[in-house]
Amino acid sequence: MMTTEPVALTRLEPFDIFDTEARRLDRFFAGLDEEGWNRPTRCEGWTVRDVLAHLAGEEIYNHACLDDDMDGFFEMLEREGVQSGFDAFNEWCVHKRHNLPVEQVLDEWRSKNAETRRRMRDRGRGGTLQTSVGPYPVGLQTFHYDSEYATHGDDVGAPVADEEAAARLAWRVEVGLFALEEQGSKARIERAGDRITAHVDGLSAELTEAEFVEATVGRLATAHPLDSRIRGVLRCLA
Repeated sequence: MMTTEPVALTRLEPFDIFDTEARRLDRFFAGLDEEGWNRPTRCEGWTVRDVLAHLAGEEIYNHACLDDDMDGFFEMLEREGVQSGFDAFNEWCVHKRHNLPVEQVLDEWRSKNAETRRRMRDRGRGGTLQTSVGPYPVGLQTFHYDSEYATHGDDVGAPVADEEAAARLAWRVEVGLFALEEQGSKARIERAGDRITAHVDGLSAELTEAEFVEATVGRLATAHPLDSRIRGVLRCLA
């Protein structure tokens, strides 16, 4: 686990990105009707409403990190019978909110996430917070949240303005490269212009930056010709 930011990330503002991606989701959610809430997403088995429920429930973990209360978080999971790690926690978050009015879940997410973003910004990128794997820099944790929010924004189809797209893609590439390095990935990455070549166990594949980002978050289309061995190694953020 890395504790210092790569140079490329020091040029970015993680808290501003977090705010931007949260606002994008909020605008999108605010405009949905019942049909929109029930549309399927890129998250297998989840509707748009389920993605919102996941985001709202996830704030329990985010606040436990900020409150230095990982023990309390895991005790809560035990009381609720949630086992098998964070995949089970995510499903529990969705199930727990399944019968609640969507407006209530939206209000929960808005208020809790706003608090998370404020408290992390106040703590500063050089600060630390407790996580499930131990103390971790606030700035780096925020970049992980940035990636998750951008990914879920794409999952549900939240619009990205043309003038935002290039800068958004650029920071997502840098966060993907950071995550691979942080995890000690065996992938060797070469960059040439807007192309990224991944080398894994004697295999090589050239990807566009957009394809690389999709691979790092596990959203590359099933029909994409990327070898499954490279695909598996590149997935590092979801």
